[in-house]
Amino acid sequence: MKHTILLVEDNPADVLLMKRAFRKEDLSDISLQVVEDGDAAVLYLSGEGEYCDRERYPIPALILLDLKLPRRSGHEVLAWLRQQPQLKRLPVIILTSSKETIDVNQAYDLGVNSYLVKPPGFGALGEMLKTINLYWLLHNEQPEVA
Repeated sequence: MKHTILLVEDNPADVLLMKRAFRKEDLSDISLQVVEDGDAAVLYLSGEGEYCDRERYPIPALILLDLKLPRRSGHEVLAWLRQQPQLKRLPVIILTSSKETIDVNQAYDLGVNSYLVKPPGFGALGEMLKTINLYWLLHNEQPEVA
C-alpha cells in the first residue's frame, strides 16, 4: 500500500536532501508531496486551487511540517489543521532546525504528534526517515480521516 507524506518545507536544499534520502533508503511505498509555504499547505489539505484533484494530491497519511515558513508558519498551519473536523486527526511531525523550548512547547500545545530536529547529516536523515516510516506508517494505527 502506497502512503502519501506531505512535506511542508521552504528550503530547496532541505527538500532535495529529503527526496534523496527517501530514494536512498528505498522508501518506494511512499509518495512524497511537497509544498513550499504554509498557505500552500492549507490549500493542499483543503483540496483547493491547484490541489483540487485528490487523485493527484491525496490526503496524506502523515505531514512533515517545518516551523519557519513564509506566509503562514508551521505553528499557524498546525493550529488551522486541528480546527478542521475532517483533518484534525492527521498525524503531524514537526521537522525543523529549532530546538527552542518555546517552539517545542507551542507545537505540543497545538496538538503536534511528534517534534523532531533535523539531523546534521545525510546518513542520520536517512535513518530518521526509515524510523518515521516504520513507526508512523507501518506499525502505527492510522486514524480515520474524511
